[in-house]
Amino acid sequence: MTPLPENLPPRISEDDRDTAVQRLQDAYTQGHLSHEEMDARLHRALTATTSDELVQALTSLPEEQAGSTATIAAASGRIRRRGAWRVPRTLKVESAFGRVHLDLSRAVIEHPVVDIELQLGSGRAKITVPRDALVEVEALNTVWKDPVHKTRRRSGTGGPRIRISGTMEFGRLKIRHARR
Repeated sequence: MTPLPENLPPRISEDDRDTAVQRLQDAYTQGHLSHEEMDARLHRALTATTSDELVQALTSLPEEQAGSTATIAAASGRIRRRGAWRVPRTLKVESAFGRVHLDLSRAVIEHPVVDIELQLGSGRAKITVPRDALVEVEALNTVWKDPVHKTRRRSGTGGPRIRISGTMEFGRLKIRHARR
């Protein structure tokens, strides 16, 4: 039996590939790439198997927008976002005491993957996601109660992937899909 090489470069994830494609599309719409150059770089990004190959497809692109991470914090009281608000790529929510309600059903979501990091002491949290969203909560550590997430019977395709991580000490997280 032939042993496997120990120093194989790490393989990239689909999320890394999606992020790279989004950056290339943004650079094209902002006029930083020609149509031919975008096509060539998209091909490189979509066929890349290692992070080095993916980095080569993104060389000389402008840095990502600074607004790709936002933090909402409150010591006590209520944190609420609803309506047509712009969702950043990474949203950090911090609250010692109080309720959190994030409604993403009508929000402007420009990224294929949105990371929501919760740092909650006590109080309930509710997150309403778009109807066709895919939700992942494996990286959420809870001390008291497990999150409640009812998946849709027929999930749509093409929606954003919402990854919820962080820590909740006391309280419960409820995640639901929008009805419309």
